[in-house]
Amino acid sequence: MIAAAQLLMVMDGTIVTVGLPVIGTGLGIAEADLDWVLTSYALAFGGLLLAGGRAGDLFGRRRMFRAGLVVFLAASLLGGVAGNGTVLIAARVLQGVGAAIVAPAALSLLADTFPAGPRRNKALGVYGAMGGLGSVVGLLLGGALTEYLGWRWIMFVNIPIALLVLAGTFAVVPGSRGRGGLDLPGAVTVTLALGSLVYAINRAGSHGVGDGLTLAFGSAAVALLVAFVLIQRSARDPMLPSGVLADRGRLGANLVMLLMGAGQLATFYFLTLYMQTIEQYTPMITGLAYLPFAIGIGIGSGVVGPRLQARTATRTVLAIGMAVAAAAMGWFSLLAPGQNPLFVLLPAQLAGGIGLGIGFVAATIGGVHGVASRDSGIASGLVNTSQQIGGALGLAVLAGIAVAATTGQPQGTPLPDALTSGYTAGMLGAGAFYLAAILTAVLLLRPRPASRNAEPLGSASR
Repeated sequence: MIAAAQLLMVMDGTIVTVGLPVIGTGLGIAEADLDWVLTSYALAFGGLLLAGGRAGDLFGRRRMFRAGLVVFLAASLLGGVAGNGTVLIAARVLQGVGAAIVAPAALSLLADTFPAGPRRNKALGVYGAMGGLGSVVGLLLGGALTEYLGWRWIMFVNIPIALLVLAGTFAVVPGSRGRGGLDLPGAVTVTLALGSLVYAINRAGSHGVGDGLTLAFGSAAVALLVAFVLIQRSARDPMLPSGVLADRGRLGANLVMLLMGAGQLATFYFLTLYMQTIEQYTPMITGLAYLPFAIGIGIGSGVVGPRLQARTATRTVLAIGMAVAAAAMGWFSLLAPGQNPLFVLLPAQLAGGIGLGIGFVAATIGGVHGVASRDSGIASGLVNTSQQIGGALGLAVLAGIAVAATTGQPQGTPLPDALTSGYTAGMLGAGAFYLAAILTAVLLLRPRPASRNAEPLGSASR
């Protein structure tokens, strides 16, 4: 049930991707604003995850797990009946709120359910794999639903799945509870700060850095981030306790997860546009074309990653995974209109999936290493926060790079070639994020033995 819930939450971050062109046409959303259907979910999910994790610690993890599923279910119903883009984006925000409650409660329940040692480490590996696999399952399922039932079923499909998981929560232990308060001012401030930052980045890509609204939202983001830091320093029960990131290794693992999320969501965005706009694939064929990515993530997270984790340090495992993912982004730069998919599209996806699968397992284990039981909800929420916020920020940055690369093509360049140049430039940017992740892992993660790297949640309290 925990793995299914994590799969559902992450899956919904990408399930709309393949249907974006159809959604834009059906609801009259301009192409320049379509990325908000993705980033609105990621922002709400990532911005409120820490508060969601703290709520689980305080009010009961199974109780919040169920409450989050109900919110997610209601939001999916609202999104399915949306009559315009504003309602759909609002529903996506509400879905993100539900996911922010479910995801950290799920990881904390995992720690409560499985005893410390190999069983918990194996369960953490499965949970980490869902973070990567869910993104690709969303693409596959989104393509099939859009093609045969219509894009609204991208929302409606969540309802029966959420109901099944709700019914299965009776198999989940109630989980432990703590004391303290909920830092709502901190949660609201950081979410507004990140939303302002993403809007400023998007606006800068289309209107320039000197644009009035770009500067206004950029300044608001800085002011809100400063306010968040001040709130955390003075709050009685801060949303982000200083001890959670005091460990250099946990800080590094979360930064790596942020960089991975930044590259992954943007890559899916550009590949979907390439396949549907340039190659004219139907939504169903687009979803099927992502199968190599799903297979690669399965190999990386289910086979290669755990074996490497058992034999070497987490930072080495992360470096290997990110190196493979960065090489795949370089491979994607060879994409061209009318190209045989067997040469670049499919094999590069397989390689990218393997690299990311390895990285997700290692970063998840590193992000919750040695956390005291009372802070396990916060630590698990921070792992997911890093991925979701990274995805929102990365897509905003790389979409701007792609637009600049397209408009910078020589006059007379055929439109398909100009667009493809933009998409490949964005994916090369994703590769740069993965290279930065390698540097982060080498600098911040200690070369501990693998057995200590894989210590479970709550080990510091023993």
